[in-house]
Amino acid sequence: MNSLSDNVLMLKVKNGEIHQLGLLYKRYKKRLFGFFYQMNKNASVSEDLVQNVFIRILKYKHTFSEDSKFITWIFQIARNEMYDEFKKVKKENHKDIEDVSFYIESDKNFENELEISENKINLKRAIAKLPHAKKELIVLSKLKELKYKEVGEIVGCTEGAARTKVHRALQDLKQIYLTLENA
Repeated sequence: MNSLSDNVLMLKVKNGEIHQLGLLYKRYKKRLFGFFYQMNKNASVSEDLVQNVFIRILKYKHTFSEDSKFITWIFQIARNEMYDEFKKVKKENHKDIEDVSFYIESDKNFENELEISENKINLKRAIAKLPHAKKELIVLSKLKELKYKEVGEIVGCTEGAARTKVHRALQDLKQIYLTLENA
């Protein structure tokens, strides 16, 4: 059963085999949690949002099409769930991204580690200053490592437009980062 594709499993769920949703949950719970957590920095809320996505999958299973790619369909649902949460809560502090990974070699001296730590802080601050839409593009494309085609399907544009939007978001991030670095 684990060898079935996501699309096949979702089609089985759509046709009434609800127990197949458990395999999809196992496959996607960490990715969805990471997406939500990077957008809102709240583990409890992120867990709730993951559960809500799977509730929506059951509710809207009839909308899944054989032509759809499951990963883009589930992230569209996740994105809608996130927006609904933002509307409900209306807090500005949901804009920070936590734990951007950096590789630090263990044999670096303290001075280099301090510089890397400062860079990490500046990067977090720069990401926090990005508009929500641009931050979302960076999270999906760079941190969640989705392809531009998938990002485009999630945000409702073509692959080329997604590539352009991500590039522009990265350029804005770079400008903000350099401003913070020089301050």
